[in-house]
Amino acid sequence: MADSPVSVHKPGTMAQAAVAATAPEGMLIAPIWKRIVGLALDAFLITIVIALLTQNRFFNYVMAIDLLLTSNAPYVIGSWIIHLTFYWLYFKYTGRHYGRSLGQRAMRIAIVHDDGSLLGIEHWGRRAAHKVKYVIPFFGVLFGLWDAFMTWRHETKRSPIDLANHTVAAVDWSLPVNTRGGLR
Repeated sequence: MADSPVSVHKPGTMAQAAVAATAPEGMLIAPIWKRIVGLALDAFLITIVIALLTQNRFFNYVMAIDLLLTSNAPYVIGSWIIHLTFYWLYFKYTGRHYGRSLGQRAMRIAIVHDDGSLLGIEHWGRRAAHKVKYVIPFFGVLFGLWDAFMTWRHETKRSPIDLANHTVAAVDWSLPVNTRGGLR
């Protein structure tokens, strides 16, 4: 018979148990709703800045798929390329500078390797390219819903982007101070 009727299993959740072998003790995986809100904050910030700079003309071309069958098709395709490139640059360089995007920073999410170490600057370009799929006009929302479902279903609660890049979206206060993702 056991000494105590109560037993404590470490770590507490299945997601924590799945990454516990390499992750720092006490690291918490960021909930999916925080990641979604962080991306929404990023999209809102970028949309406001571009809309103010272009007096909303840029987004008129991004959303004008009916113009793809006219002589204005190069403008629509060009605006899509600019749109996706701008987001890629935003995610890449905010990641390099802050260790996460501004939306993730607002939601207190840190992006670290599986073992809890900081990402090097060479990792942010690939991760940014994976995140750009969420802002593809008309299809990005579907990709986002699918990835949210896959994250919810996965035992470690890591997104397909995290799995592809060997990263973890962790709650920043659960990490050691030196790996909180660019808190300067």
